[in-house]
Amino acid sequence: MRSSDRAANIDAHLHRPWAERQRPAPPTCAWPGCPAEGRYRAPRSRERLRDYVFFCLEHVREYNRRWDYFLGMSAEEIERHRRDDVTWHRPTWRFGTGPGFRAPPEFDDPLGLFREQSRRRDPTDGDRTARQMRERLGLGPGFTLAELKRRFKELAKRYHPDLNDGDRSAEARLREVIEAYRYLLAHRSWS
Repeated sequence: MRSSDRAANIDAHLHRPWAERQRPAPPTCAWPGCPAEGRYRAPRSRERLRDYVFFCLEHVREYNRRWDYFLGMSAEEIERHRRDDVTWHRPTWRFGTGPGFRAPPEFDDPLGLFREQSRRRDPTDGDRTARQMRERLGLGPGFTLAELKRRFKELAKRYHPDLNDGDRSAEARLREVIEAYRYLLAHRSWS
């Protein structure tokens, strides 16, 4: 090689971007007898998914067309694999039984604040407006969401203008019922 050719090669090398100079040359296609560059990667096998084989575009398409992840697995193995996909193939166990689980110590509740209470709590306790809205719907203390919905349905049918021949007082009463229902739904947390 003449010195002028070598200088031209060095000069061409230095004028390429730095990242391009640092990039290794692509391997040749792994398909037997193919001399093209292997720019496209494909997993080597089901057991070695992060170990790649490099092919040219034509041969990676052929490889992918022939690829069968479940080849050689029985129907039971395939189903087990699909079920394990839900937890990303990590071990799981029932809540409170896994490694390192310790039962919490017994809690002393001398005032009985955390015991199950037999009476239901009134969702409108301490809220005067909510109590008024509850009374507007004719509900007693400690009503449930299902009772609220049932009562609203009853009153909406009773005061609907179509069923009361356009009576303005029934229409006004219906508006009050709707207002109370919306208020109680929006200002209470239901379980």
